[in-house]
Amino acid sequence: MKRVISYRAVALAGASLALLPQAAFAQTEGQAESAAEAPAAQSGPIIVVTAQGREQSLADVPVAVSAVSSEMLEKSGTSDIRELNQVAPSLLVSSTGNEANGSARIRGIGTVGDNPGLESSVAVFVDGVYRSRSGNALSELGPIDRIEILRGPQGTLGGRNASAGLISIYTAPPEFEFSGYGAFTYGNYDAMRIEGGINAPIGQTVAARLDGVYFKRDGFYNDINNDTTVNNRDRYLVRGQLLFEPSDTLSFRLVGDYSKKDEACCAATFVQPDFAPLARVSPGLDSFTRPEGGPALTSTDNPIIPILLGLGQDPRALTQGTFERDIYVTPGRTYAGETEDYGISGELNWELGNVQLTSITAYREYSNWQASDTDYTQLDILYRAPGDDAGGRRFKTFTQELRLQGSAFNDRLDWLVGGFYANEKLRVTDNLRFGEDYGAFAPCRVVNAINPALADPSSSGCLGAGGRAALLAANGGAGAFGPATPLIFAGLDNLAQINDLGGTGDLYNQKSENFAFFTHNIFHITDTVDLTLGLRYTNETKDFDAAFGNDNTICPTNRAMLSPLLGTAAAPLAGGIISLSCQGNSTSELDGVTLSDTRDEDEFTGTAVLSWKATPDLLLYGSYSRGYKAGGFNLDRSALSNPLFLDVPNIDVGALQFEEETVDAFEIGAKYSTRDFGFSVAAFRQEFSNFQLNTFNGSFYLVQNINSCSTDLGGADRDGDATTGACAPENVQPGVIAQGVEFEATLNPTPDLGFTVGVTYSDTSYEDDLIGTDSGVPLDPALRLLPGDNMSNAPEWVATSSVSWTPEIGSSGMRGLVFFNARMTDDYNTGSDLLYGKEQDSYVVVNGRIGLTNIADRFSIEGWVQNLFDTNYTQVAFNTPFIASQQTYSAFLAEPRTYGITVRGKF
Repeated sequence: MKRVISYRAVALAGASLALLPQAAFAQTEGQAESAAEAPAAQSGPIIVVTAQGREQSLADVPVAVSAVSSEMLEKSGTSDIRELNQVAPSLLVSSTGNEANGSARIRGIGTVGDNPGLESSVAVFVDGVYRSRSGNALSELGPIDRIEILRGPQGTLGGRNASAGLISIYTAPPEFEFSGYGAFTYGNYDAMRIEGGINAPIGQTVAARLDGVYFKRDGFYNDINNDTTVNNRDRYLVRGQLLFEPSDTLSFRLVGDYSKKDEACCAATFVQPDFAPLARVSPGLDSFTRPEGGPALTSTDNPIIPILLGLGQDPRALTQGTFERDIYVTPGRTYAGETEDYGISGELNWELGNVQLTSITAYREYSNWQASDTDYTQLDILYRAPGDDAGGRRFKTFTQELRLQGSAFNDRLDWLVGGFYANEKLRVTDNLRFGEDYGAFAPCRVVNAINPALADPSSSGCLGAGGRAALLAANGGAGAFGPATPLIFAGLDNLAQINDLGGTGDLYNQKSENFAFFTHNIFHITDTVDLTLGLRYTNETKDFDAAFGNDNTICPTNRAMLSPLLGTAAAPLAGGIISLSCQGNSTSELDGVTLSDTRDEDEFTGTAVLSWKATPDLLLYGSYSRGYKAGGFNLDRSALSNPLFLDVPNIDVGALQFEEETVDAFEIGAKYSTRDFGFSVAAFRQEFSNFQLNTFNGSFYLVQNINSCSTDLGGADRDGDATTGACAPENVQPGVIAQGVEFEATLNPTPDLGFTVGVTYSDTSYEDDLIGTDSGVPLDPALRLLPGDNMSNAPEWVATSSVSWTPEIGSSGMRGLVFFNARMTDDYNTGSDLLYGKEQDSYVVVNGRIGLTNIADRFSIEGWVQNLFDTNYTQVAFNTPFIASQQTYSAFLAEPRTYGITVRGKF
């Protein structure tokens, strides 16, 4: 049985999935060329799949999906899913403080934040096997047959359900011909990439393939203090495959792979006005805006900056531009990390008469730890020491999928039924601690609130003898805070003792079991009209337990001493000292404490599509689908409660739970496809209820479900008061709406010249009158800028384009290669709280590749450049830990210009 593509594409075609014409270069399995081969001499691509024993064009099926072939991936320089941004306008993939938490967004919707307890809104599959989080795929992919990007809710075709879309990666399979290949790349930043593989038949029924990739490169940031670079590359991948085809009706593909990364990630620089002009601010409270011409975020007019300088911060870090990549890390601290990812999977396809059975069985393990200088300053304020406990996470995942599909009623019905089971064990460890400079720095935060002129970083509690005398003499000798003045002094002195204290080993275990039954059926009402109906039932169970280790004894001491002041005029200062003493619920009261909880969910989702083949080249369709993403647990001790009032014997572990996210999606579209020209246009609207948002609220990291209220809250969702802005449960409605239009087109005027263009307009916004969960509780005050504004990392306009010219040179078959692509991105805010200073201006990124291919039918040589014009832009701007309340932010930068040369060969 010679399959044209792998199992999932067969299922997609058989269940009415569409290929948008962005995939101008998509090819069938076994036909994908390397850049060393000559392009097919044809007027345009012929994209077919085999479904139910017959060929069917993907351009004839009515759901939004883009496919990118191996040839397009090579030309665009794509080696991990983050680089798909250049070829898919509705997709944005980014990473922040840890690449293990990389996030994919489709139509502006994705999982926000670095918490491993949140599942991905955009699911990632590799050879039909679900990857537990989208960040797990941020590594070398090796030889790829194609990648498919499905937009909108998914779930009725198999695998894991997803609320925003999915990315399916299909690796190059074994073939029954002996062949091999190799490629060597050298580029700036001393980059070196070596790739090679061999494919061999073993008899008439077995074929084997072995591929390997090694990539090493210096980092984009220069760590001045530690004489090293950060955000480097040092990774490799090995993948072996066996394909058994004992008959025309039976095939089995076995895939095993192992990859490892030993890299330092992820540094950040201070935000300056060259990144976020201060004239452009987010709507909201005046205290969160700064007028045009105001001081820079790192100006000494900002009272926290003299404190940093007084404690030893190198001033160059505060005066250089946002995109100067010199960083000043605490001496001895590191961003080193290690990632291992490996697994094995087996895919069986068996034709049983008119029915096809597909089974995919897989087991995978993924582990990552990442040390960090977590305060992103030269001071030693907050850190994770290297080792398995450094923000570590380990996934052990077993999945099993079964599908049966066939036809009935003289081929009037194409049916598919199946089941999916996943058992996932997640283990998270952490050792986050206050650094050696925390005790000198933290009291200055409080003294700045009293009077910045009194701050003395060299004195205990940041108050010298003169400052203490002045405060004691205030109010006619009654003291600046009355009888509480000595207690405030004592609290500051205690706070000054928090040096190298905090987590000694926090452990979180989560076991998730998911099983689902699904069906997806196409009714051919007439020869040109189809009705597709799909339904999925999902059950999700999660068991959670945690144990904590902590040696911060100052927290309970200050809480016990200062809590009586919380009802007095000294409450703001007392509360500030307690909060800084116990930040993130770092307290020895948790040492040895264990927690456990469980949650169980049931959800029905589905889809309905009506399509009409108006002419042989034109398809019209309309669809509705309902999607779902599971709820879970916030795997972060900081979310246990407000550290001011942490009551250890009565900790509410339920506060760590967040609810499942659901979406109702509507879409209408048209597709036109000929050999030389094709286009697709789709209009969509997606309404998200219980949208899951992870953000820092100034005291702790929370996962907040977002909804809205149908009644006017009178601005109570923007007033900064946690007790106002409730909504009656019967008036709760979706809180996030994504709506817009997508257009993609291809043009192939000659056999060796091709153009693509894609434009997405997406208004992905929070509704007005926002609330928390669907019970109607008020929105967290830290999110008061969200109502009515666009979501973070959701630009309204994105456009992509490419041109490919492969002229024949001479009569030997050698061809030239000229390829350029570009992505234009509109303005957007990169911060989940939408604070000013986190806005990214519009930008354009251009990549190019020029060379000679099919030299002597064996070789190619290509020069390439990524980010041709060295465009400066950020992935995410964020509140600099502990100094963000002083309006100081940092940013994770995108990659600068890279360039190099690649030589390929094959036999």
